[in-house]
Amino acid sequence: MSIHYDGRRFRALGGGDGTYAEYRQHGDLVWAEFEGGHVRRGTVTGTCDAAGVLRLAYTMVLESGEVIAGNSVNTPQWHGGTLVLREVWERHGEHAATGVSYLEEVALESRAS
Repeated sequence: MSIHYDGRRFRALGGGDGTYAEYRQHGDLVWAEFEGGHVRRGTVTGTCDAAGVLRLAYTMVLESGEVIAGNSVNTPQWHGGTLVLREVWERHGEHAATGVSYLEEVALESRAS
């Protein structure tokens, strides 16, 4: 099942710190901008395969001024009718780390709450 990400909005599962990403897609090319919470500005760019799996590179600037870069593989899952991305990420550089996060799709009106 292919998923088209254009216009979809995601946040950390359960609300997180208020950071939201809005995705765009053209063919297999996918990109997003995100901000909120401790993130002043961030971007992701990558590709989407036929199963809807995203392979992304990301950069962000935190409120502290720290600049972070890394990559992730996001696998779509459905939970109770909600699209959730299982994000396996790797951060590069001085604060290198790895982990797993979950992003949930949210409706536009949820962004204001």
